[in-house]
Amino acid sequence: MGILWIIIIGFVAGLIARYLVWGLNNASGFILTVVLGIAGSFLATFLGQAVGWYRPDQGAGFIAATVGAVLVLFIWHRLVARGVISDPGAGPRA
Repeated sequence: MGILWIIIIGFVAGLIARYLVWGLNNASGFILTVVLGIAGSFLATFLGQAVGWYRPDQGAGFIAATVGAVLVLFIWHRLVARGVISDPGAGPRA
């Protein structure tokens, strides 16, 4: 149930983080947004367990998952802005 909870919370957190974080190189597409939100939820769970906020069988809460998703989106923006990765939803450049 723990992994399923992380995925569900990450899904919602990714959608909310998408609307909280603005930028020209915002993660494009519904699926990419959800994946980044789930990654943020896993990040928040890992950090919370490492610090001692959560037990090993607990997942991150909704607010922590949203903060994790915003952090992952911020990292995404920095990587796209520096040209380390390309935004798959941006399409070809003219």
